[in-house]
Amino acid sequence: MSNEDEHSEESSLKRRGFPETYFQAKPVKIGEEIEVNISEVSKRGDGVTRVEGYVIFISDTKQGDNVKVRITQIRPNYAIAQIVQPPQQ
Repeated sequence: MSNEDEHSEESSLKRRGFPETYFQAKPVKIGEEIEVNISEVSKRGDGVTRVEGYVIFISDTKQGDNVKVRITQIRPNYAIAQIVQPPQQ
């Protein structure tokens, strides 16, 4: 696929209502393990952290937890991670 074809396909997807963030590079990758500090809790009760402004949701955490997580899903506006190492007490 040529660069022109890729640009045309991307423009077509944008016209269909895909958000601009869908095409931007994400600061994390699936399978990547990182240490994070849970800065807040979402309405659903999941812990929330940010990497370069990109939101990551981690279940079974609370505000103030420092945990090691593995990224399991990447979405245009957020990622989901699982705990690899429990909170440090």
